[in-house]
Amino acid sequence: MANTETLIARDLLSIGAVFFRPDEPFTWASGIKSPVYCDNRLTLTAPQVRDDVEYGLAELIREHYPETEVLMGTSTAGIAHAAITAHILNVPMGYVRGGAKDHGRKNQIEGKLEPGQKVVVVEDLISTGGSVIEVVDVLREAGAEVLGIVSIFTYGMKKSTERLAAAKVENHSLTNFDIIAKVAAQLDYIRKEDIARLIAFRNDPSDESWITA
Repeated sequence: MANTETLIARDLLSIGAVFFRPDEPFTWASGIKSPVYCDNRLTLTAPQVRDDVEYGLAELIREHYPETEVLMGTSTAGIAHAAITAHILNVPMGYVRGGAKDHGRKNQIEGKLEPGQKVVVVEDLISTGGSVIEVVDVLREAGAEVLGIVSIFTYGMKKSTERLAAAKVENHSLTNFDIIAKVAAQLDYIRKEDIARLIAFRNDPSDESWITA
């Protein structure tokens, strides 16, 4: 798995899907300053990286959730990854909307899902974990047995770890914040001394002391 984590980290950095800028932080909608910008949708427009990601997700599912019967993507970023990975694994897929439609059948779950089916949720990025847990809750309310989550990248924030544990669901990611920071330094995307600043941000995003560290 270590080789896969490094490969995906290199992939994401190479296409700017994960972009570090510790000296000129980005500002989140919440107002928090962040040294990292993430857009894993860019993997869809880079064929080789896309292959690495989708076959990597398929391998995670084979390894950790061999009983999987259906994949469900998160809306919207997880939909394409769920579809491609489901094609590789030859299993059905669907996705969960952010809310139920206000017309037609008023579905929130799109695609056929039978009560009792074993489901894996496909997500692109996990930060605080709130949105993916909402998807898990919707699927469970519909009678699915949620085996777990697979994702491309996780920050590994304390808040997400606690939320996932409370929801009694596990996540397996292709790579993580610590690995990407290490690889970014090795490849000169950032300075080696920036790693500690990045980890300080990850450990407590509300504490901005890393900016002047």
